[in-house]
Amino acid sequence: MRIPGIVMSMVLVAGGVLCAGAAMAQTAPSTAHADIVNDKGEKIGTATLKQAKDGVKINAEVSQLSPGVHAIHIHSAGQCQPPDFKSAGPHFNPDAKQHGMKNPAGPHAGDLPNFTVGSDGKAKIAMLAKSVTLGDGPDSLFGPAGTSLVIHAGPDDYITDPAGNSGARIACGVIQK
Repeated sequence: MRIPGIVMSMVLVAGGVLCAGAAMAQTAPSTAHADIVNDKGEKIGTATLKQAKDGVKINAEVSQLSPGVHAIHIHSAGQCQPPDFKSAGPHFNPDAKQHGMKNPAGPHAGDLPNFTVGSDGKAKIAMLAKSVTLGDGPDSLFGPAGTSLVIHAGPDDYITDPAGNSGARIACGVIQK
């Protein structure tokens, strides 16, 4: 009679481990967001990030920017202290590559396509960051230091290390769960 009790206990323990594992797997967020601020600390936009099969989809709406083409990158620290946003650190680069989608030794995981701001100072951004995740691992946007989205004054040339000659950091948003 003792054997069935032992077997039953092992099944309960194993069932508990399976339940705990399933609960842990569900804690990885499928979405994230960022409030984007300008160099005065004023909110000028929002971004939503959604985990996709092939990366993280980023959708944002921003305003109060100069018309024209601007670079946007994911930076390696979850801090956005105006006015220069240097607190956001360098580009998110867990694989230690060089900057630029056209650079044979690149790109950084945080390199993203340029976007265009209209004559009204507004832009809608929709892009896919293929080298990052909202889940666990070295490419996670939720590592110990966090990450942020940074908008630059000019366009990225997609090749020059470390930031594509994209100019000053003019807006920033901490990526949050």
